Amino acid sequence: MTSDNSQTQEPVQSSNRDRVIIFDTTLRDGEQSPGATMTFEEKLEVADLLDALGVDVIEAGFPIASEGDFEAVSAIAKRVKRATVAGLARAAFKDIDRCADAVRHAVNPRIHTFISTSPLHMKYKLQKDPAEVLEMVTAQVTRARNHVGDVEWSAEDGTRTEMDFLCRTVEAAIKAGATTINIPDTVGYTVPDEYERIFRTVRERVPNSDKAIFSVHCHNDLGLAVANTLAGLAGGARQIECTINGIGERAGNAALEEVVMALRTRADILPYSNNIETSMLTRASKLVSAVTSFPVQYNKAIVGRNAFAHESGIHQDGMLKNAQTYEIMTPESVGVSKTSLVMGKHSGRAAFKSKLKEMGYELGDNALEDAFKRFKDLADKKKIVYDEDIEALAEDGIGHAGERISVEALTVIAGTMGPQTATMTLNIDGQSQTRQAVGNGPVDAIFNAIKALVPNEATLELYQVHAVTEGTDAQAEVSVRLAENGRSVNAKGADPDTMVASARAYVAALNKLMVKRTKGKPEPMTARLKP
Repeated sequence: MTSDNSQTQEPVQSSNRDRVIIFDTTLRDGEQSPGATMTFEEKLEVADLLDALGVDVIEAGFPIASEGDFEAVSAIAKRVKRATVAGLARAAFKDIDRCADAVRHAVNPRIHTFISTSPLHMKYKLQKDPAEVLEMVTAQVTRARNHVGDVEWSAEDGTRTEMDFLCRTVEAAIKAGATTINIPDTVGYTVPDEYERIFRTVRERVPNSDKAIFSVHCHNDLGLAVANTLAGLAGGARQIECTINGIGERAGNAALEEVVMALRTRADILPYSNNIETSMLTRASKLVSAVTSFPVQYNKAIVGRNAFAHESGIHQDGMLKNAQTYEIMTPESVGVSKTSLVMGKHSGRAAFKSKLKEMGYELGDNALEDAFKRFKDLADKKKIVYDEDIEALAEDGIGHAGERISVEALTVIAGTMGPQTATMTLNIDGQSQTRQAVGNGPVDAIFNAIKALVPNEATLELYQVHAVTEGTDAQAEVSVRLAENGRSVNAKGADPDTMVASARAYVAALNKLMVKRTKGKPEPMTARLKP
């Protein structure tokens, strides 16, 4: 049985609530998810939203990793108005110096440097003994502190590190000038009681522990990232490292939206405050999902499609009598409106725009016009236009805004006789071009026609189709991943015709590859056409 406070809808205001720093690493650890790479412009858009969301620290990237990463971190550092901007650096002077260059224009710059401390990592990854690692801790933090006043040090694989050595490294890092100490559960190995005990023990045994803020960074390999994060707070940590939608390497990180809403909803037993504007959580979730092409599972806590959906008759009856019977937080508190506009072919542009805003989307004029036109076309073909249909149109519009290439027309001839044929018309830099191609199936023919119009050596790594809603008239949503010269991009396309959706997804991916390929003023695509 839970206390009455479990139904609290607003955060408890109290002068003795401990302040918790929210450190978002969507742009660094999140982007390390295979296939989640973002373009330069997408990173800036996410950074802007994170700053508006109220995130305290934005880990913008790993500057030494590539020139593109350095440029993105540097641009975000110059752009962000409020949050601290951090860059990640290994225990190498060149890493730290490069990181310092990237964040130096930030209002509040931070260098986040790390080294492995577990026996397993030291032996096999670093091939160094504990004494060497301890010396490196002092050297790396000292080097970073010479550049900036805000230095975070992390004990990689901290939860599998021997306690005596962990305490020695933490003490050395603080002595050298680290202002934040992160003890990450790098491989998602620990459990809540153990993680809380680690923080309590380190803080009690390290004599200068009061000189630094302790931080949690939990991975979700055992599905315990959020639970371990809250346990770390109980152990004395006051910074939470997390990502939007919980994206990250392997099974991901602790999800920002889940941690924040746990603190808000259970303020009766979790006496911690933060600066997150929770009504923006759904918008942030949708943006990150769109730019990474990583779908949010339907039953995802807080921001999933079904998080505030009720199908059971018993549940519906309870909700009609009192929403708190089955909802422990209001949809509005995370940016979801209970009000639903019934959308159909008679709906106007204003209603469509209002519906998009209600669902957390704000499209530019061109993207809105394109989405509205496709909505009207869809409404003529379907008896019912569901919220999921509109969401697919909006995400498709976000992914296709500002394209140099777009699909104008497509005709496909398919059947048992073969070979299948596709006649494709693309608008390329404002000019219509048409080619015909054959293939081993209609999709192969479509992609061959696109290649004939836009020559490329990209490899198709993923082609995936799913229906947005139920029924034979459902929209198809196609996901495509293309790779070229070690660079990989994801894109989506939606349309009631699966072949058209496939063409739109492939073209959207090509547009992203062009941005990655040129990194400057692109050459006219028409100059690349085959005669």
